[in-house]
Formats: sequence, C-alpha cells, structure tokens
Amino acid sequence: MTVLLPTSVDAAVAALSEAGAQPLAGGTDFVVEVNAGHRRPATVVALDRIAELKGWRWAGDTLWLGAGLTYTEMLDPALARLIPALTQAARTVGSPQIRNAGTLGGNLGTASPAGDTLPVLAALDAIVELHGPAGRRDVRIQDFVIGPKHTSLDARELVVGVRVPVLRGHQEFRKVGVRNAMVIAVASMAFAADEQSRSVRCALGAVGPVPLRATDAEQWLASRIDWDHRVNASPGDLERFGHLVTQASRAIDDHRGTAAYRTHAVGVLARRAAAHLFEPGPIQ
Repeated sequence: MTVLLPTSVDAAVAALSEAGAQPLAGGTDFVVEVNAGHRRPATVVALDRIAELKGWRWAGDTLWLGAGLTYTEMLDPALARLIPALTQAARTVGSPQIRNAGTLGGNLGTASPAGDTLPVLAALDAIVELHGPAGRRDVRIQDFVIGPKHTSLDARELVVGVRVPVLRGHQEFRKVGVRNAMVIAVASMAFAADEQSRSVRCALGAVGPVPLRATDAEQWLASRIDWDHRVNASPGDLERFGHLVTQASRAIDDHRGTAAYRTHAVGVLARRAAAHLFEPGPIQ
C-alpha cells in the first residue's frame, strides 16, 4: 500500500486521479475496515497536512467549516456560541482519541445514516464545497448524501468545507443509544429555530437511509408559535409536533433497535427540544 502526503488541495486531487486511490481523513471508519480485511486500497491519500482543509471562520451570517475540522475542535466555545447543535453532536462522538482524529469531512464522506454531524448539517441546509479536476462546485447536503454510505462525490473529488447559516434562535442535538457515551446513534435529531425568518428546522438521523427533514412538522410548529411575544407552543401543540416528526421517519429494524422504537424516539426527542425554543439563542 502506497501512502501519499499532499500539502495542497490541488495536489490531493491529482493524487486521487490514480486508480484505486483512497482519501484518508481521520481514519476512524476507514482503518476499521482495513483492519477487518474489508478494504485494501492500492494508494492512500492522507489529507491531514493540507492547511486549506483546517479550521473555521465566521463571515457575516455564514459560517465556514473546514473538512479537516476535528470533533475536538468543534467543542471550541467560540464555535459553540454560533452553532451549538454541532458542538452538542461532536460531544457525543466516541472517546477523546476518536474526537481528536475524526473530522467533519470524514463524517460527510462516510455518509453513515447514524453520522452524528449529518442531522445538524441537514437542519441548517448546509452547502458542501467540493474540489475536483474540473474545479470547485457546491452541493446541497440533501444532494450530497444520497444513500447509506453513498454520496454524490466523484472518486477524484474532495470535500473542502461546509457553509451553514448562523441562526438567531435555539438549537439542540439529541440522540438515543444503547448507553450514554461512545455510542452509535439508534436515533438522533437536530432542532434549530430561526427567529428572524420565524421558522424551525428539524432533521432526523439513523431513522432513514439519509438525514431526513420533517418539513410538515416544521411548518406546523412555526405556525403555532407566538413569535412576537416569544411564547412557545402549548404542550398539546408540542405533542402534535412530535407526532408529525414521527411521520417523517423511514426507520428499519436492525441489531441496534426496531423501527417502531426509533420512530417513537425521534418524536420524543423533537418534542423535548422544541419545548426549549425560547431559551437564549446562540447570538445575543
């Protein structure tokens, strides 16, 4: 196995043009598959030396997150103030060692239905920035993750970063697993309110082949809130919201849980998150 160590995005893209080349970010999923004998690429293109993929920056109402941003870096209090749901999701990922290695771009590229950052990005209508031989292009998160562990990424393209809006309103990420820490999600949910546009967003993870938006539930709840006086929906409305969220689920039975349990769980998670809608938001 040949390991290449490019120091620029252009050099990495050129290296990926070689047949059978595999990009390597944190390796938290890929190395497991190699060790199990499921994958044996001829060439590995390590991305950890590319400065263009690192860090994050805030410009106006938009936040740019580099593909090389690690889960540990997502815990930065300055970033948490702008996109708290992402920080909450990162905190639930693996052990400290996994959080130090795993990256946002790797979570996107793996495209697991249980990927913890994916519901957050889906709730925020993230734009994924790609770079390939033909140059750079932007893809909506909904068009990027197209199936379980399948993306619209060309084999010669890299995820460079992600753009998301900075919303004024409450955000949460919640998930259910077989234990409280270092666990793959049985069901997960990201909730975000945008007080400026008077809308709510709710995206579901691990209950479908891709991250799912509960758009009917979002629109219904937004219509039941007194935005002018910052009064939340009634308990009955929240119950109805949770029920509508369950209707967006496309869960299946597997070794981690039943479809019925997963569907029920996302409704409960969404209802609990929405109950905190008018708590202090990320931007004061």
